[in-house]
Amino acid sequence: MKKSALLLSVTLIILPWKCEGQETASDPEQAKAGVVTSHSRGLHGYIGYSASRPVARAEYGAGMGFYAAVWPLIEKPISQFQIGLPSAWITPDNSDNEDTPLAPVGTLARDNWPERGPTWSSVFQTVEGGLGYWAGNHFRYGPPKFSMNATPQCYDYEVGSPGWSFFYDNKALPDNRLGIAQLSNRLLIPPDALPFEGNPNGKFLGYTYMALPFTKPTTDDPPTGDQAWTCFLSAANFKGPIAYYIPETWSKIGKLFSYPFIYGRGLDARPGSMGGGAMEINTVPCFESRDAQGVAYSKIPKLQFPVDDYGRTLLVQDVTYYSKAALYNAFKAWCDDGSSCSGRFDERGAWRATLTTRTTRYDQAGTEIGDIDKVFNTRVFESGVWGLEWYDSSISPKGCFPQYFKHVGDKRVAVSVSDVPPETQLPAREFKLAGRGEPYTSPTSGAWGDPGPARGPFRTTLADGSVVTYYWYRFVDQPSLQQYGNWSADKKARLQSIVAKIHADWPIDGEYMAPPTCGTLATLDPALLVTPPEGLEVGYVPIVTHQEDASK
Repeated sequence: MKKSALLLSVTLIILPWKCEGQETASDPEQAKAGVVTSHSRGLHGYIGYSASRPVARAEYGAGMGFYAAVWPLIEKPISQFQIGLPSAWITPDNSDNEDTPLAPVGTLARDNWPERGPTWSSVFQTVEGGLGYWAGNHFRYGPPKFSMNATPQCYDYEVGSPGWSFFYDNKALPDNRLGIAQLSNRLLIPPDALPFEGNPNGKFLGYTYMALPFTKPTTDDPPTGDQAWTCFLSAANFKGPIAYYIPETWSKIGKLFSYPFIYGRGLDARPGSMGGGAMEINTVPCFESRDAQGVAYSKIPKLQFPVDDYGRTLLVQDVTYYSKAALYNAFKAWCDDGSSCSGRFDERGAWRATLTTRTTRYDQAGTEIGDIDKVFNTRVFESGVWGLEWYDSSISPKGCFPQYFKHVGDKRVAVSVSDVPPETQLPAREFKLAGRGEPYTSPTSGAWGDPGPARGPFRTTLADGSVVTYYWYRFVDQPSLQQYGNWSADKKARLQSIVAKIHADWPIDGEYMAPPTCGTLATLDPALLVTPPEGLEVGYVPIVTHQEDASK
């Protein structure tokens, strides 16, 4: 799967993952004591919860958000490691369609996943994004990162930042697949995602996706709604919107595949739908070996969680759905006639979800893992905070997922390191650390060069050890908007004016999301924060054009 997902049913979107050089349990050398083999399927499962949803789901489909814990899940950056912390997943509400395919013939989802039929609604379009570790990260540094991500065309491609896909390519997306418009003039959005300052061990990051009408709906070819799904963050040193998905990002699929049925069924026009959530444990390296009696044992990296004085790990709080009364209506009036709009979410348009726990099942290379519930279990605590409750256990220290397993019958059973026979050689084996990736690059021609930036280049070094190069573009001149050459001068002028008002009136220390019920906010890497050059204070945005290892 691409990343962690918080949604209706995250288990619907698992994609196969195989690492190069992967060894399997069928290797005959595994029968010998002390011969250590490896593979990338050391742990898979979902640590999750369910969230109640409002009766009037469509009414509360204009925004979704919550606060999620930020912490270093692993002590060191490990190669081929992918676990998502609880994250967001939004799909367009097409519940009125029970049998007609949303995925056109010729798309990845339609041609390869017949089990998603008859509608393919779960793999039609998604807004993903959130906190996590991804196998494709180029510049790992310890703590997780935050990334936007979306699949606008039935998983044919993904949009992860204003210029790039979701870590799958060093080169920027083709001009006609750019889908995110940089909105903030104070925060950089690098292609390798947003790092944090220091060691945010259990502090919270809030984020909400709000559908806002930056542009008016059109009856053009293709017809396009007015919903720009806008990402708002709430961190200790930054609050407010950072970027939005351009509505045409969702509508263009109907024209591209000559499939009018899906006009008006994308996220540009339909209410969003979001349900329960989970940490998705996806790609975890594993060592396997046998003892003198031929019994198999295995080892995975140490996975650590923050634990408070009450033996709890608090992971998610304040899961909230929003109607248009929360911000859309006030924002639209502000754009149309200049009415006041602070950007703060109106609580009269907010609906707070009730959380319940889910039964968790884990497996290792397809074999069920047992006895995890002797170490911890999921729980909803007071004030509707979901997380983990840890028990005193001889298997692993409190706050640590079991690291060693023994093959017993048809299961893998969690055991302590003291129960692992020394001849297996497992305790001493160390997992390969992640290397530094290739630079992310963008072209100087096409959408990036015409009309081009107003000023730059500028550079800054991030906490992940990378150097980011960025230029200042007038908002409507940024690369992702240049594919829409049919936009009128009036439309672009109106949009430019709206963004200038946001820059002038919505400060990064304002209040947008309601504060978290408990805990403190994590701090984004201060190097991400920038100040517009003189003369470009409003209406201009910093566009990252390059990211590379600082040691190069």
